[in-house]
Amino acid sequence: MRRLLAGFVVAGMTVLAAGCGSSVASSGSTPAKKVVLRLGFLENITHAPALIGVKDGFFTKNLGKNVTLKLYPYSTGTEEATALLAGQLDAAYVGPNPAINTWQKSNGTLIKVISGAASGGAELVVNKNITSASQLKGQKLATPSLGNTQDVSLRYWLKTQGLTTTPTGGGDVPVTPITPNSAAVLQFASGQIAGGWEPAPYDTEMVADGGHVLVNEATLWPGGQFVTTLLVVTQPFLAANPTVVSDLLKAEIEANSYIASHKSAAESAANAELASLTGKGLKSSVLAASFAQVTFTDDPIESSLVADASHAVSLGLLKPVSDLTAIFDLAPLNKLLAADGQPTVGS
Repeated sequence: MRRLLAGFVVAGMTVLAAGCGSSVASSGSTPAKKVVLRLGFLENITHAPALIGVKDGFFTKNLGKNVTLKLYPYSTGTEEATALLAGQLDAAYVGPNPAINTWQKSNGTLIKVISGAASGGAELVVNKNITSASQLKGQKLATPSLGNTQDVSLRYWLKTQGLTTTPTGGGDVPVTPITPNSAAVLQFASGQIAGGWEPAPYDTEMVADGGHVLVNEATLWPGGQFVTTLLVVTQPFLAANPTVVSDLLKAEIEANSYIASHKSAAESAANAELASLTGKGLKSSVLAASFAQVTFTDDPIESSLVADASHAVSLGLLKPVSDLTAIFDLAPLNKLLAADGQPTVGS
């Protein structure tokens, strides 16, 4: 109940401006009209740029006094995709598979990917007596939600190991979506499930509860790089408010730069915001281990997004996607990165 109340309170609140230093210059481009920006994000360390952007005031400083920022925290990207499709959000930090689903269900008319946010930070954690894929047969595993990024990763990896799954929890390995992620941790600790493919910090909490990492997702991708978190914006909002979107991107760049240059302070800020949202912060060891497995980057890693779509299609969780290149609009981001002396991203 505390978690739900925290989500409702934060969802409806207006964020007050707070100043803090950064490497990206403040916009000085306050929109002439009053604008409301409804921003979604997840209560995960893989969404730390959003958590820190809120806690340390990067968003409100860059967005300016004429933009009212309303925050909507979610437990899963599937929930965010539903909110985007329902017209309840203007922008969101979201995983690749929910972004692809939103793009496909709207026939490519609803969202644009305007930046990356994070890479890495997802693992399959299981009981210590399970040391091989073959031992997972008949074992109940958790993911955050059906068709979300970790769910697709688990099901696709099991498929490569010759093990079947079904959307309804059948097949060789029963995969059960459990929301919120903290509930999966509790079920693992109590022995109700054998493990789960979860994002940080929940994978790390499972390890702290006696599990071990059977698969670190980073080992499955070239160079260990795969997109975990994207920043998307609705096309109507982008068309109507390009300056606001540019200022949102400035806040995203600042947040990731801050994480890179002020690691300890960034961890503390993210943990404080998580505590505010969920009623409970992370243990210092879990916090440090969670941050250690994530690379915070503005690069959306386009190749991994395309691969994610292919994996979901092969599992029957997504209809074939002919061309995903149009989902990206990285020109505003690259303009800001170039002005800040940082490498541009994308193909």
